[in-house]
Amino acid sequence: MRASGESYGVIGALQAFPLRLATRRVQALGGRLHRNITRGTTAAVLGRKLLASKTQANIEQAVSNAREKAVPLLSENGFLRLLRSLSPVPTANITRQSMLDQSRLDGDTLDLLALFDAFEHHAEPFSFRDVILAKKYAGLVASGASWSAIARSVHQIGPVGSLTALTLQADGPARIVTKDAHSLAELDGQRLLPLPEVDEDAEDYFGAAEAAEAAQLFAEAATLYQHCATMDPTDAVAAFNFGNCLRALGHLPEAATAYITAIKRDPEFVEAWFNHGGVLRDMGRIQAAREHLGRAVAIDPSYADAIYNLAALEYDAHDLGAARQWWLRYLELDGTSDWARRARAGVGLANRMLNKAG
Repeated sequence: MRASGESYGVIGALQAFPLRLATRRVQALGGRLHRNITRGTTAAVLGRKLLASKTQANIEQAVSNAREKAVPLLSENGFLRLLRSLSPVPTANITRQSMLDQSRLDGDTLDLLALFDAFEHHAEPFSFRDVILAKKYAGLVASGASWSAIARSVHQIGPVGSLTALTLQADGPARIVTKDAHSLAELDGQRLLPLPEVDEDAEDYFGAAEAAEAAQLFAEAATLYQHCATMDPTDAVAAFNFGNCLRALGHLPEAATAYITAIKRDPEFVEAWFNHGGVLRDMGRIQAAREHLGRAVAIDPSYADAIYNLAALEYDAHDLGAARQWWLRYLELDGTSDWARRARAGVGLANRMLNKAG
């Protein structure tokens, strides 16, 4: 959808700025903006101030009326993104049906939460971070919270994405509370009594990151892993996986930094040494790559992949003698795979070339 030639009807009021400013912006882009739905309305925008000014039943009726008129619905954030007044969200590819299947939210509830920007993406396709939020909201609904209470609450502490790092609990149908390190607070900041510690958010985050990585959604997975690594400064695996996703995206210097973080957190993390060596090789830093791969082998002398890569590194550097030694060492660990066949061919080539040179 584009602004030019469109006619937008705002239901309620925008939280972001007064209607007059929105009208000027739409007009500058060649469109029209008005209150509520008219016959010429091509899309309806649900202003978030509805949550404070109308009951849940009133809001649901307004949404139903718009749908009966076959008018497409936009959330406030969706409208602001269309006007380029809000940064675009990262690319995602999770369908509405997948969100429903994974979260067990009711379809109407998910749609209403999306229309009031309770997710980072205002509409399908959604992201894995949105799936995390949907699961949290499903838990709140199961505990008795209404969708409107969730929608009202989630915007009280900043970007909704930050909620993925919090434990949310329902305190009746109209009140949502969140746990920090010491106590509970309403999402508007009012202090409540402490409850027993529950440390499950990092695991939820990590599980979603793994799922995103497995689906080759590397940008999404990188974001999630980065949050995991930030939440727990001792987590070397999250930093390592963050590096893997950055490497898959072609961000080699950033991947190298992530691997360094993993190594600092766990100096014996052999895969981090190995992958860092691979990134350094790809960046043309051959001596540093050699040192990192060598360190991986020193930590784990049976690490066949590191040994093979060292052989390949020396071959590329035209040191056939060193390459031959590494290939022979590789064959001590693996004598049957395709890589072993290549190692034997490498040894044979090195033997011929070295004999010819001698």
